[in-house]
Amino acid sequence: MRVVVRVYPGAARSQVGGRYGEGEPPSLVVRVRERAVEGKANEAVLRAVARAFGLPRTRVRLVTGARSRTKLLELDGAEPDQLVALLARDKP
Repeated sequence: MRVVVRVYPGAARSQVGGRYGEGEPPSLVVRVRERAVEGKANEAVLRAVARAFGLPRTRVRLVTGARSRTKLLELDGAEPDQLVALLARDKP
C-alpha cells in the first residue's frame, strides 16, 4: 500500500496521526523529533510509520520526497483500515 505523508520535523515528540489538507489521496501527518539534517528526519519518519502500522522498519520504504515535507511511502503488509484509523486521529 502506498501512503502520502506530511512531515513535521523538529517536533516536541514523535507521533503519527491526523490528516493534512483536504486533497485526495489523503495525507497522513507524521511528526518527528529529528531535524531535517543528513536524512535523520527521513529515517525517523520511516521508523515512526512502521511502528504506527505494526510493521518491521524494513517493510516501509521512501518512494518519493526525500527532500520534501510531503513524501510517498510504500508499506508492505499494511492494512487500509489502519490508515483510515490513523487519518481519523485528532491533530495534537
